[in-house]
Amino acid sequence: MSVPIDTSDEVLSGEAVALDVQPIGFLLRALGALIDMIVGFAVLILWIFLRLWLLDLGVLDGSTDAIANVLATVFSFLVLPVAVEVATKGRSLGKLAVGGRIVRIDGGAIGFRHAFIRGLLGVLEIYMTFGGLAVLVGAFTARSQRLGDIVAGTYSQRVRTPRLAPSAPTLPPALAGWAQVADVARMPDRLARRISQFLQTAPNMVPAARARVAANLLADAAPFVSPMPSAPAEMILAGITAIRRERERRALEHANQRTEKLTGRRVTL
Repeated sequence: MSVPIDTSDEVLSGEAVALDVQPIGFLLRALGALIDMIVGFAVLILWIFLRLWLLDLGVLDGSTDAIANVLATVFSFLVLPVAVEVATKGRSLGKLAVGGRIVRIDGGAIGFRHAFIRGLLGVLEIYMTFGGLAVLVGAFTARSQRLGDIVAGTYSQRVRTPRLAPSAPTLPPALAGWAQVADVARMPDRLARRISQFLQTAPNMVPAARARVAANLLADAAPFVSPMPSAPAEMILAGITAIRRERERRALEHANQRTEKLTGRRVTL
């Protein structure tokens, strides 16, 4: 009996490939928006001081002052946020502070259209309501999306994640005999990715949780492995991963040899 996998929060690319990403939490999203809002008001306050200076110099009169005020407001609350998001591919000062980045629903980088829609609606839900509408909408959406995100098809993705030390999987010596006769079928990409991530993070886990997660992953992988060796679950997962990597390495080497025969050039793996 297979164990169902919850994919309600999974992000799919345009090729229907599951992306292992996480949205920013509601509180961090609100903090990032607050920082961006403060930046917008700070720019407007700077304009007020500059405006007084220009009035004293006689550069501005009654009519030009009104026009300049409108332009300064539009620049602070619309043009500046849109320009920053387009130039940084979704990273504003607030997003940098909380470790987030605005991306499309499929995980791709946003463009001018997405940033403009978010900025235009942001004037309403962030500046005109002092963030009240954005908080209300974000509290009831799965990825803490505000109204501008929903219309533009974007959300705030977490990008500040712990960096894992790269490590090549090795076959445990106790499973050397089993590896000679083992038949490891192709697994779903999501399951294989979960196993690889577990093996990388296992040393930092609590022993009880480590054993429980290993047992659950082995139960999911069991239909793809024959015969199943008698060994601890984590050791078996390491053996399965090592066999899969070795098989993929051989396949790439064979493809390299065929390419070399056809083109006379060797492709570096």
